Amino acid sequence: MIAITGATGHLGRLVLTALLEKTPAKDVVAIVRTPSKAADFAAKGVQVREGDYTKPATLVAALKGVEKLLLISSSEVGQRATQHQAVITAAKEAGVKLIAYTSILKGDRSKLALAGEHIATEKMLAASGVPFVLLRNGWYLENYTDGLAATLAHGLAGSSGTGRIAAAARADFAAAAVAVLTSTTSQAGKVYELAGDVGFTKAELAAEISKQSGKNITYADLPAEQFKGVLLGAGLPPPFAEILVDADVNIAKGELDDQSGDLKRLIGRPTTTLATAVAAGLKH
Repeated sequence: MIAITGATGHLGRLVLTALLEKTPAKDVVAIVRTPSKAADFAAKGVQVREGDYTKPATLVAALKGVEKLLLISSSEVGQRATQHQAVITAAKEAGVKLIAYTSILKGDRSKLALAGEHIATEKMLAASGVPFVLLRNGWYLENYTDGLAATLAHGLAGSSGTGRIAAAARADFAAAAVAVLTSTTSQAGKVYELAGDVGFTKAELAAEISKQSGKNITYADLPAEQFKGVLLGAGLPPPFAEILVDADVNIAKGELDDQSGDLKRLIGRPTTTLATAVAAGLKH
């Protein structure tokens, strides 16, 4: 059996949907905090099991009989390391034979503040004795295209300079996870640097939005503190604003650019383009 944690999240749902195209529903386990939110998958025959990162006892039961596990990183920044350790410990106790973990691009050498808990989790996996594979995901295109209404209203700001962002769609990362989980060759010990085929700058993002929307959108490149002020002024909580500023500063240094081609090879097709993502975002 193959299990997915965080199965009702944005990425989790995409993984489950793609996985069901390759694997019988009876062999798929959706591990969720609130089972009722996965009723649509249960109706398709997926085994929906309660599993809460903060309640270790639920995790052991949820992982019973599971051979392969996709550990989707927790969304609770600051709590991730503890939560991931609980899943890894439960997986070992349950006899899981492979853990695939959604880490961060460039993993152990990333300078992003967000990387800390991912680095810790990679070390936990190495120490666990459970075979594992690392899916080091880059930025989602949706990070920029899900909020286009605000961009159209206020423009685009940041501190990323001319740094390139090799982003891909969530669906691309989901397809990569499914490829690894359903592979007939051993994935233990493999590390995949997953990113979009063609990187773009924020100025190029603004140009693409302008082209497709018909409204002139410019990118204002600001000093980090000034960008933070813009985010705080928009109502973002200070910790989240600091994460976004840190990400932009590191984008300027090339931390979210990548030419490995791992994602394209795994999914067997080109990754979603910026133009396609912007078009989809403008329809919402």
